[in-house]
Amino acid sequence: MDPALSQSDFGGVGLMQTPTARMAPAGQFSFSYNQVDPYRRYNFTFQPLDWLEAGFRYSEIDDRLYGEAIAGDRDYLDKGFDAKFRLWQESRRVPEIALGFRDIGGTSLFGGEYLVASKRWYDFDFTLGLGWGYLGGRGDIDSPFGWIDDRFDDRPRPDVGEGGDFDLDQLFRGPMAFFGGVQYQTPWEPLSLMLEYDGNDYENDPAGEPIDQDSPFNFGARLKLTDYLALNAGFERGDTAMFGIAYSVNLADISQVKRDPQPVALQSAPESTTNDWPAVSQKLEDNAGVRVSRIIARDDKTLVVEGEPVRFRSLIKTEGRANRILNNEVDKDVETFRYRWQSRGMDLREDIHSRKDFVAALQAEQEEIPYLYGIYAQAASKPRGEVLHENKPQRFRYSIGPGLDQNLGGPDGYLYRLYLDASAEYFTDTNGWFSGTLAWTLFDNLDDYEYIADSDLPRVRTFIGDYLEEGDLGLTNLQYTRTAKLNDNWYAMGYGGYLEMMYAGVGGEVLYRPFNSAFALGADINYVKQRDFDQQFGLRDYDTVTGHLSAYVETGVKDVLAKFSLGRYLAEDWGGTIDLSRQFDSGVRMGAWATFTDVSSEEYGEGSFDKGLYVSLPLDAFFTTSSRSSVGLSWSPLTRDGGARLNKRYELYNLTGERNLGRYWKEIDKVWE
Repeated sequence: MDPALSQSDFGGVGLMQTPTARMAPAGQFSFSYNQVDPYRRYNFTFQPLDWLEAGFRYSEIDDRLYGEAIAGDRDYLDKGFDAKFRLWQESRRVPEIALGFRDIGGTSLFGGEYLVASKRWYDFDFTLGLGWGYLGGRGDIDSPFGWIDDRFDDRPRPDVGEGGDFDLDQLFRGPMAFFGGVQYQTPWEPLSLMLEYDGNDYENDPAGEPIDQDSPFNFGARLKLTDYLALNAGFERGDTAMFGIAYSVNLADISQVKRDPQPVALQSAPESTTNDWPAVSQKLEDNAGVRVSRIIARDDKTLVVEGEPVRFRSLIKTEGRANRILNNEVDKDVETFRYRWQSRGMDLREDIHSRKDFVAALQAEQEEIPYLYGIYAQAASKPRGEVLHENKPQRFRYSIGPGLDQNLGGPDGYLYRLYLDASAEYFTDTNGWFSGTLAWTLFDNLDDYEYIADSDLPRVRTFIGDYLEEGDLGLTNLQYTRTAKLNDNWYAMGYGGYLEMMYAGVGGEVLYRPFNSAFALGADINYVKQRDFDQQFGLRDYDTVTGHLSAYVETGVKDVLAKFSLGRYLAEDWGGTIDLSRQFDSGVRMGAWATFTDVSSEEYGEGSFDKGLYVSLPLDAFFTTSSRSSVGLSWSPLTRDGGARLNKRYELYNLTGERNLGRYWKEIDKVWE
């Protein structure tokens, strides 16, 4: 890890109180905790792109309370979003330059903007910046924008209100201050030292009591304990000790050594085809990860395997292993292997391999290129030919594992429930199945929960504490789902039952997804009724209709997927959601969303609008056996009722992921693995 990439007190790459222009590698995730009286800060930082750093933070103020009417004697907890954009990458003569915004999506108690430059010289990394707002509290220089409009000369004080708004009227207003410093990498690699000049004089800090600053200079040290864990300590404001700890991991290249079965050894093609197709089908599942539905002889020259990939995230790797098995079992006159891929009974695509070219490429390196260029994919053709073997649908699947529910950002602080999750599916046929999930609470702190808000919206999500607290065993899902492929480009799904922890009902979804298109369009509509808090079979009085029209766009830029949704939310508000995410080679997806509806910030309550960050982690990256499964983690500053969506267990866009060739050609070399 670059020694200059330490986490600042506020999260994000920086010195102590101030940021630098440095960026972590794309895919980096960091959690850091920092304490400098009277503040304790919990920071979550993401690096989705080389040039973009984003994160959010909870700041607990020890000597300031929410107030007797709101939360008794609990310490004030502030929420804020940050973003930093790299404008110029460092070269031999030019420094790295970045533009940043601190606390732009919260109360703006710590809000500020900055322009900062960093330049490395041997073991020293120098930083110099100009800050507005919290970063420019010292007010060394008048605003350079005053000549444009007099309003830039003064910065309005934060209007705390309900928080959560983007205070655009504050940006780059008021006097500025210089900040900066230097980080020195000592000869002992784990240790680096920092000296910083702070642009804030703390006269307008949001603490309960005035903060005195004896000196604008801060100094500290960073000790890297492991590749992932670091300690920070120092002395700030001339009289205050600072301590922090940071955990950082790069999710873009996270992986685990696999102990999967080796690909079968290539043998000479047999004179005649085996008649033991059940055995071939089992080999395809055990070694190649193909759950076969049918094996079809399209003609004397072509064999079609119809099924679902269930083990390897790389589809080309699955096909390479299947090629070996089929070559060893199938009559030498068969020239082409075709794989018709399905998901939950829906045909998605068909990949075609030349048997002769595959064998030649395995035997001679110079034959690899002709073979690879000969692979092609197309929309799934209509099934025809002689069915040599047909498997009965696998009736039952199950999984057991830990889970975490959390609610954070309110006066109650961080509420959690660690539970054991038992999930199962029973298939009635290839296109229909029952699913169910039981959750058993192991540990929680939900006794601290107390709902306090002034929103006028129906309480569609803020009963979360009641659901998590009521009973140790809950039924979080019990539904029947059915899929269909309507024609070449249209898919449909219907479902009904106990759809999630809080809602039961019925619904349907359609998706238009042309083969290998960067664009897809979907729509869903649901009638739901709120469930009883004990998560058993009872229902409450509240019911509504909710649904959305959604557009999905593979932007072609850094594997970024953009999703735009318009429709009606659970609290019967109307609006839209923007969701941007990036998938890395490791299979990790990192994203953020924001929802804006026709509910005013006053009606919404604290937070003003819904927003959050999330990470989807492939289990393949953490275990020694390959898997196509993943687990999601999300962070939202506050749970509120506006902009709330139904948490559906299945979505057509995810179920039809292989409809897009996506990373297929990027992973082409995995055909040999």
